[in-house]
Amino acid sequence: MSRVAKAHVIIPSGVDVSITAERIQVKGAGGTLSVPQNPRVKVANDAGRLSFEPVDESREANALSGTVRQLVNNMVVGVGKGFEKKLSLIGVGFKAAASGNKLNLNVGYSHPVDFVMPAGVSVACPTPTEIVIKGADRQVVGQLAAEIRAVRPPEPYKGKGIRYADETVVIKETKKK
Repeated sequence: MSRVAKAHVIIPSGVDVSITAERIQVKGAGGTLSVPQNPRVKVANDAGRLSFEPVDESREANALSGTVRQLVNNMVVGVGKGFEKKLSLIGVGFKAAASGNKLNLNVGYSHPVDFVMPAGVSVACPTPTEIVIKGADRQVVGQLAAEIRAVRPPEPYKGKGIRYADETVVIKETKKK
């Protein structure tokens, strides 16, 4: 059995998990998330503890049991506490502004770059050079942060660009004559 699937998912108070033949649905303060039920994984709710077991001894069922367990765990954590990604803008004149569900970036292009946030995701700019993305769905928050970073990824010679707050950029040495 998968090592990841051996760990149970503990359901905190305020989070409701419903398991049907087609879907696993998680409701909480952060919203409602669901994932399709996989026929190769057996999911059981034992008084607030979710367990995941492969239906047969195949490699695929073993791998899928760990995958489904982690997806459900991310949903439980997401509707309970939520996920957040922080981005930093490094560069002269680089700034970001959030208004409602829109993010406006000025990162050295001749035009501003606008992003519209999907449902369930909020964006804030505590300072003009910081962006904080929050939401319940870990995949959506991470994908949105990657798309914003891809507008102006950090370049290796001066380090200018948009980077994750905990990212370190290795600065290359310039060519010498």
